[in-house]
Amino acid sequence: MTPADWLPRSLAGRVTLILVAGLLAAQLASLYLHLQERSSFMGAGHGPAGMPGFPFLPMRFLWHVGLTLAAVIVVSLIAVRWIASPLRKLADAATAFAHDIDAAPLEATGPLEVRQAAEAFNFMQTRLRQLVVERGRALAAVSHDLRTPLTRMRLRAELVDDPVLQQKLNADIDTMQTMINSVLAYLRGLEDAEPAQAINIEALLHSIVEDEASLGRAVALVPGTAGEAALAPFVGKLSVLRRAIGNLVDNAVSHGQSVTVRLRDTPEQLHIIVEDDGPGIPPGDLQRVTEPFVRLDAARRLDTGGVGLGLAIVRDAAAYHGGRLVLENRAEGGLRATLELPRTRV
Repeated sequence: MTPADWLPRSLAGRVTLILVAGLLAAQLASLYLHLQERSSFMGAGHGPAGMPGFPFLPMRFLWHVGLTLAAVIVVSLIAVRWIASPLRKLADAATAFAHDIDAAPLEATGPLEVRQAAEAFNFMQTRLRQLVVERGRALAAVSHDLRTPLTRMRLRAELVDDPVLQQKLNADIDTMQTMINSVLAYLRGLEDAEPAQAINIEALLHSIVEDEASLGRAVALVPGTAGEAALAPFVGKLSVLRRAIGNLVDNAVSHGQSVTVRLRDTPEQLHIIVEDDGPGIPPGDLQRVTEPFVRLDAARRLDTGGVGLGLAIVRDAAAYHGGRLVLENRAEGGLRATLELPRTRV
């Protein structure tokens, strides 16, 4: 254990420790000087008796040290709490901005340095919001405008006499259309203004699994343990979570023969686990595969489709809710994707 482990974690605790340590040092120095003078008086038979067992330690001085120490602790706690309050608001605003790009700006109050930090944070928040919105609009406009030439290309492909060439042209057009739709869906997920609500996660998973079963896919939802308490609702964005869980299931179905969906709930976190029996992912690529437009063709089949946005959408959905996406290869083969969602945001 290092000396830093003994220090208080909060700013208020550390400043209070400094003030108290300084006070004790001053009082001990004063005590040393008083003891020398008192020793002379006591040797000459003057002065009242001191503390029992320590005749040269004056009781009045001990009361003085105790009362001063108590007063300094109370005043320092009030003062530091007043000073640190704007810093806590700044931390809360940064956390809120990480979850919601449209979070309200921070009120610039407190000491000069804290006000300057709040103004800088608000400026950064405004610029980041503008950059995200402008980028989204630009990509959405390009994706939308590409649909018209793609439609013309599809019509002209019908005029090609060679059936093989016509099939290849239509396949390329379908691929481009899929990419455009994926980009638009990704941007909609980043700019979704849907309010948070209490979500029945079990009902949501049942709905997704039933939809997959209706398509003839081997997706199973593992029921909870008998006698287990009902799962408490999770507060979040329904459309964002539905899209994220759907992407995990679609990804598992595309690369495995059977898929299992499970829930594990704790007071701190909700775990949504999707497992498949596919080829898995090379360990070195488990982090990279969640980046946008990344597809691991060496590990996944070339005929699975997609443009590499599915897991990126899941990662962003988890981050919005204060959680994370964990990918790991199963010992028995296949991939395990766990969506970890905190019950209470930090």
